[in-house]
Amino acid sequence: MVAALIFDMDGTMIDSMPWHRKSWIAFCERRGLDIDVPDLMRRTTGRTGIECMVELFGGLPHEQAQALVEEKEGLYRELFAPVFAEIAGFKAFLGQAQARGLAVGVGTAGDRHNQAFAYQHLSLGQTLPTVGGDEGLPGKPEPAIFLEVARRLGVAPEHCIVFEDAPLGIEAARRAGMRAVGICSSHSADELDGPHVLTRVPDYQTLIQTRFLETVHATA
Repeated sequence: MVAALIFDMDGTMIDSMPWHRKSWIAFCERRGLDIDVPDLMRRTTGRTGIECMVELFGGLPHEQAQALVEEKEGLYRELFAPVFAEIAGFKAFLGQAQARGLAVGVGTAGDRHNQAFAYQHLSLGQTLPTVGGDEGLPGKPEPAIFLEVARRLGVAPEHCIVFEDAPLGIEAARRAGMRAVGICSSHSADELDGPHVLTRVPDYQTLIQTRFLETVHATA
C-alpha cells in the first residue's frame, strides 16, 4: 500500500541545483577559497547547512557556522530568484497525488528560509508538512529527516515513496525503509539506482505521461 509521497526540495521540487553551485562558487571566491566545487557538492548535497560548513572549514562554533550558512544561502536565493523554476510538472503531479488521497510531505536539508523562498515562488496555495535541515536532525544519507516526515504524516515508512535527485537522498530513503523515485535533474540515472528505486525519470511530466501514480496503486 502506498499512503504517502515524500519530496526532497532542491533539485526535486525546484530546479535549484545549478544555482546552489553558482552560490558555492561565489561564496568561495568571496572568501578566497580555492576548492573543487563539484566535488564539494558531491560530498554534501543532502547534508544540512551546518554539516556543509563543517565539511568545508572543519570544526566551527555553531554560531560561526550558522552565519556562514546564512551568507551562502542568501547568495543562492539572490541568484535563483530572477530565474526561479520548478522541476517540470511538479505542481501538476502534486495535485494529482493529493486528488488520489495520498498524504504528501517534504524532507529537505534546506533551512526554513530556503523553504519559505521555495513555497513563495512555487505559489502552491498551501504549505506542505516539511522537515528541514535546521531542526537538529542529521542530514542525508542518515534517514532521520525522512522518518520524521513519515511520523508527522502518520504513515509507516514502508508505505512511503521518496522523490530524490541526489545519491545521498536515495541512500537515506533506503535506510529509512522507503521506496524511492530518482529525479534526474542533477545526477545521472545510474547514480540514483538501488534495489528500492522504482524508476528514474528526468521530471514529473514523464511520471504523468507514464501514469506512474495509477501503476503504483495497481501494483502496491
